[in-house]
Amino acid sequence: MPGPRADGTTPSAAERGKARVVLNRLKARYPEIATALDYENVWQLLVVTALSAQTTDENVNKVAPVLFAAYPDAEALAEANPEDVEKIVYSTGFFRQKTKSIIQLSRGVVDLFDNDVPAILEELVKLPGVGRKTASVVLAEFWDVPAIAVDTHVNRVARRLGVTAESKAPRIEKDLMALYPRADWSGISMRFIQFGRDTCDARRPDCGNCELFKLCEWPDRFEVAAAAAK
Repeated sequence: MPGPRADGTTPSAAERGKARVVLNRLKARYPEIATALDYENVWQLLVVTALSAQTTDENVNKVAPVLFAAYPDAEALAEANPEDVEKIVYSTGFFRQKTKSIIQLSRGVVDLFDNDVPAILEELVKLPGVGRKTASVVLAEFWDVPAIAVDTHVNRVARRLGVTAESKAPRIEKDLMALYPRADWSGISMRFIQFGRDTCDARRPDCGNCELFKLCEWPDRFEVAAAAAK
C-alpha cells in the first residue's frame, strides 16, 4: 500500500478516486508516453536530462548529436576541455554551469560506478549534479522503475488539480506516491508534464478546452475559460 502524504496524513478513498480519474484521463489522452529527448543509452539520457533544464527538448536534441559525436562515452566527456564543451552546448543556455555539470556527472559515472550507471535512486543521486528529479526521470524512462519526477509542470498541474497542496518538489513527490499505487509511478511524470505543456500552461492555460476542468481546483479556471469563450 502507498505510504502517507508529506504531512503524515493518509489520503481518503475519495481523494484516491479523484487521483485515479485524473490519471486515467491522462492515460486516455497519452496512451504511450516518453521523454522527447533523444538518447541511445542511459548515460546519454543522464546528460540530455541535465542539459534540458531551462530550455526546450528541441534545443537539446539539436545539440546532443554533436556532443555525443565528439564525446561518445562517459570517459571521453569526463576528460573533455570545458571550453570545447561550452561551445557545443551554448545554445541550451546556462552553458558554463551545464558544461560543468555534465563533465562532473560523467566523471562520477566512471569513478564511482566503473562506467556503469546504477539503476537505484540512492546511488544515482551520488553523482555530482544529479538530484531526485533527474534520477527519477532516468529510472522511470530507461528502466521503468517506479519513480515520480517533479518538475515545474508536475508541480503546477498537481497543485491546480488539487491532488497536492504542497509547493516543494520532494513533498509533492511524496503526496503523489501516497495517492497512486507503485505500478503507476513511472508513467505519471511524463503525462503530467505533457499535459502541462499542451493544456495547463503556466501563463496561458486552455481551461475552456480542458478535459480535467470539472476536477480542477485552480481558482482562476472559470475566469480564464470565460475570457477564452468571448
